[in-house]
This record gives sequence, structure tokens and C-alpha cells, in this order.
Amino acid sequence: MQQFVVPQFIEVESKVIGPISVRQFIILLVTAGIIYIWFELFSLVVFAILGVVTLAIGGVFAFAKVNSQSFHVFLLSFIQTMKRPKLSVWRREHPIKAIEKKGRKDKKDKKDDTEFTPKPDVSQSHLAELALIMDTEGQYSPQDIEQLRKEQHAEVPAPVQLPKDDLVDLNAEQPSPQNSNEREQQQ
Repeated sequence: MQQFVVPQFIEVESKVIGPISVRQFIILLVTAGIIYIWFELFSLVVFAILGVVTLAIGGVFAFAKVNSQSFHVFLLSFIQTMKRPKLSVWRREHPIKAIEKKGRKDKKDKKDDTEFTPKPDVSQSHLAELALIMDTEGQYSPQDIEQLRKEQHAEVPAPVQLPKDDLVDLNAEQPSPQNSNEREQQQ
């Protein structure tokens, strides 16, 4: 049996320069570039304040991890969570007026007051027809299905009402076939 090497520690970033990965190195380069721009634009006091703040932010983005995720991944997840509504409510039915027809409005179609008309519910017979088409891989066409439906309605007999005297007691002993043949001969 052949043995294969299973990769382990795939979540660990590969180190490029000492203990620094490529992502961390790029973040530190961008941070150093921003600090250089602050050095060229501002006086020493303003540069020192902005430089320390920029270095701290760059260090957090490069080296900090929250719940074993990089800080930038955590920050993006946090922002997405804050954008979502705090409470989600599921409503089975929406009022028809609340549903708006969405989509591109053509220049030809200038009706703004078009009302939404909901689609009719799918009936059991229609589902049965679709299931038949799917099960037979399209062997039956809609005309064949209509013909089958007509045949089924023609074959179904009307229910027969038995008078109370003709009701059979199921607990009673059933006559044997010989006895029923003898009765027919007697009649």
C-alpha cells in the first residue's frame, strides 16, 4: 500500500525573512512608507506623534491575532457583523403591496403603477405530472399526460352505496368456495 505525506500546519504562514512572513513584511513596508511621508510633511513634534500612532497601527495589523485569526480578518468580520441588523425576524407571508417588482425597467415599458400578481399555487396533479416526466426522463409529453388523465377519470367508477341489509360481517366465518358454487347452482 502506498503511503502519502499529509500536509500539517497549513494555517501557519511561511516565513520569508527570519520570523516575518510575506504579509507581515509588506504591512511593515507600507507602515514605513507612511511614516516617511509624515517625516517629510510635518514638523518633528507632529511627526513623532503621527509616527508612533502609525507604527502602533502597523504593528497591530502585522503581528496581532484575535481568536487565531489575523487582525485584518478579525476587523473585516467585525465590520460585517456591525452592518447586519441586530434582530432577524422570519415572516412566512408578506403583504402583496409590500413586494415590489424589481429589475430593469425598459424604456418601452413606462408603466410605473404595475401591480404585482402572485403566481398560482402548484397543484398536486401538476407536481405528479412533473414527477412523471422526471422519472421517465421525458418519455411522456404533456399531450400524453393529458390523455392519461382522461383515461384515469374514465376508469374511476362512481362509489356504490350498499343498503344496510347487504353489509357483511367481517368477523363471521366466510363461506368456502365450494359452498358459494353450490349456492349458485341452487339458484
